Amino acid sequence: MAKPTVGALTGFPEWLPHQRMVEQELMDRIRRRYELHGYVPVETRSVEPLETLLKKGATDKEIYVLRRLHAEEEADSSGLGLHFDLTIPFARYVQQFKNDLTFPFKRYQIQRVWRGERPQDGRFREFYQADADVIGMNNLPVWWDVEMTMLMREVLDDLPIPTVSIQVNNRKILEGFYRALGIADLSATLRTMDKLDKLGPAKTLAELEAVNGLSGAAAQRCLDLASISGSDLDVLRRIEALGYTDPLLQEGLSEMELVLRETASLPAGRVVANLRIARGLDYYTGVVYEGVMEGHEQLGSVCSGGRYDNLASVGKDKLPGIGVSIGLSRILGRLFGRDKLSMSRKSPTCVLVALATEETRSDARAAAEALRNRGIATEVFDRPLKWGDQIKYADAKGIPYVWFPAGGERAEHEVRDLRTRSQSAVDLATWAPEESVLRPAIVRTEG
Repeated sequence: MAKPTVGALTGFPEWLPHQRMVEQELMDRIRRRYELHGYVPVETRSVEPLETLLKKGATDKEIYVLRRLHAEEEADSSGLGLHFDLTIPFARYVQQFKNDLTFPFKRYQIQRVWRGERPQDGRFREFYQADADVIGMNNLPVWWDVEMTMLMREVLDDLPIPTVSIQVNNRKILEGFYRALGIADLSATLRTMDKLDKLGPAKTLAELEAVNGLSGAAAQRCLDLASISGSDLDVLRRIEALGYTDPLLQEGLSEMELVLRETASLPAGRVVANLRIARGLDYYTGVVYEGVMEGHEQLGSVCSGGRYDNLASVGKDKLPGIGVSIGLSRILGRLFGRDKLSMSRKSPTCVLVALATEETRSDARAAAEALRNRGIATEVFDRPLKWGDQIKYADAKGIPYVWFPAGGERAEHEVRDLRTRSQSAVDLATWAPEESVLRPAIVRTEG
């Protein structure tokens, strides 16, 4: 029998404990920022009907389909698939519970998603996304485009990661421009342009002509538009200088102007208009976002999102929305892989209570309980080994203090600070660790 190969299943990350602590700390920071802006938590089911997942511009190659092991052979699937993002499940959730929600409804969601794509640097088959969306009833004013931009900037700035530049575009600009060119299939053209960074200009031009049926001149105009970027209102003038007009194009330019004006006070490069950003999913209807991490531009987008006016709408109820999604696993995969992010120690434990003998275990347990009751993370060593071996265990985990409890031959409690190797008698009721080491902290290496 062949031996099982450890770690052969790629695309499903499993972090080491200290890395998982980093991940949880980032989740907590994102959660706190979202809640400061009034967003409430939601968790949706992991599966959706395939017809729901497929009708919004997804491809069946991305979706993992559910099938019972002992299902009838003629049954291809259960008709259910694992969600590949959190926006489509959220739209369904709002449709289902709209009578119980207060609009505008602002929610955040930090949850796993699944995509059947080839694993590579920063791309996984199972990963965490951290989303925030707002959905309005009947209308969602355009100033939400600015609010969502600022929210994304604030959340990302609070994370111990390289600076993220938020790239902004507007699908109305793209679609209006393509309409002015006489392009019939706008969605197909958008999907092709969304692959520009992957294909490069020459191959994108060839696909626009061969697959999308564009003339050489029209295809080149699409690339000309995509080449425009910048942080100030001159971007709008450069788009207008291409010489094409359309009501939808003008609407998109007006919305882009609002975003650029309202974010002009931010540090240079934090919000950039980039006409290359298309977003391949069909449900986007207005502003679209992608975030690029400084020094890791080749990784591609680490956050994305945009406005969707029709995704959640049902019947006569118009439920326009806008949202952003932070690719948490994508960010961590890159930074962990380059040793740029770690924890100050491998355990949340601040104090290790040493065990002298089995007879003094109750004394050790009592000391640990007293420390825990004051919010100090404490564990008791499991065996009465030599003091040196117990201290070696604490060193290996980065635990800053070893506690020697009173009892047996020891008249007083003593604590050793492993950072200085100093040891002194202490009062169990009042002793406290230094605030800086009470909890492990994230350590970031620049770059």
